[in-house]
Amino acid sequence: MNKIALTIAGALLALMLLSSTLFVVDQRQVGVIYALGEIKEVITEPGLQFKLPPPFQNVVFLDRRVQTLDSPETRPIFTAEKKSLVIDWLVKWRISEPRQFIRNNGVDFRNLESRLAPVVQATFNEVITRRDVKAVLATEREAVMGDVQKRLADEAKAFGIEILDVRIKRVDFVADITESVYRRMESERKQVANELRSQGAAEGEKIRADADRQREVIIAEAYRDSQKIKGEGDAKASALYADAFGRDAQFAQFYRSLEAYRATFRSKSDVMVVDPSSEFFRGLRGNSPPSAPGARP
Repeated sequence: MNKIALTIAGALLALMLLSSTLFVVDQRQVGVIYALGEIKEVITEPGLQFKLPPPFQNVVFLDRRVQTLDSPETRPIFTAEKKSLVIDWLVKWRISEPRQFIRNNGVDFRNLESRLAPVVQATFNEVITRRDVKAVLATEREAVMGDVQKRLADEAKAFGIEILDVRIKRVDFVADITESVYRRMESERKQVANELRSQGAAEGEKIRADADRQREVIIAEAYRDSQKIKGEGDAKASALYADAFGRDAQFAQFYRSLEAYRATFRSKSDVMVVDPSSEFFRGLRGNSPPSAPGARP
């Protein structure tokens, strides 16, 4: 039993020793073998690899994929005309020299980012101070990013990395300038709005004046036409009256008397003091001659 136990223990020890000497390098990683604190070998090919057991050799892994560094804070940058801008940027990078990377930064990527960010910011300062705001915002934006990437190429070699891309995410004025720009834009928009309102009011007055003029013309023409039609109607009525009255003068006189009575006796409360034998009441008496004064009816 003791021999079997010793055999099993030896086998387990051998397996543990063997497992400590084998490791797998992923295709997304770089394996770095340390021998007593010094870099012994850098393995870039993926697959099963072999090393000496600890403490003779140890292995660490570095991510070889593309990494992104964002601007840690917004610092103002002055342009050629002394305008202060705030620029948010990002840098795409990856490890190109694992040995150099570890010597300068260790295995923690945060060490690299804390050292690389000030270098990128200083490079942006150097490039942007030679250009005006218009160039940074529009006409030479691509050129600014290209210049920064070229200038960072040599700096990146010291870190053991390569710069793949540099991008400007946002360009803005500092808070005080932004507020003044907004106030100026607001003032300009208000000026344009007031001009549009005044133009609209002038056009409105012009339209109303034209409408009033057209209304007066239409009313005048309508009154003229109505008077013309009325005159023509009165002329025709007079002609009809004249023709009718000309045929029977006695009837015409009687009709006029009725019209006079109708116009006179409009209300029961009206009082008239008139001699009944007057010519006015002739139509009511018929054709009998008027009575002599003092005669009985």
